[in-house]
Amino acid sequence: MIDSIGQQSLFNILISLMVVTVVWWCVQSFRFDLFVKDPDGIKAKGLMIIFTIALSHLVTSFLLNYLNWSTMISDLF
Repeated sequence: MIDSIGQQSLFNILISLMVVTVVWWCVQSFRFDLFVKDPDGIKAKGLMIIFTIALSHLVTSFLLNYLNWSTMISDLF
């Protein structure tokens, strides 16, 4: 049981890191200069990081929940 918990934790971490990478790549094409005064400033970069973390959390939660639900559906039948 402990091995499966460790494997699941490692899988969740890897999925989270992959999603953060993809979201960061996508956020780079977003035009923050329309919403902030100094797009190259520290505040704009902080906003990009917070936005990336928040969006990554949402996407990762959806993917992991979907995976868990799809594996539990076999218990239904």
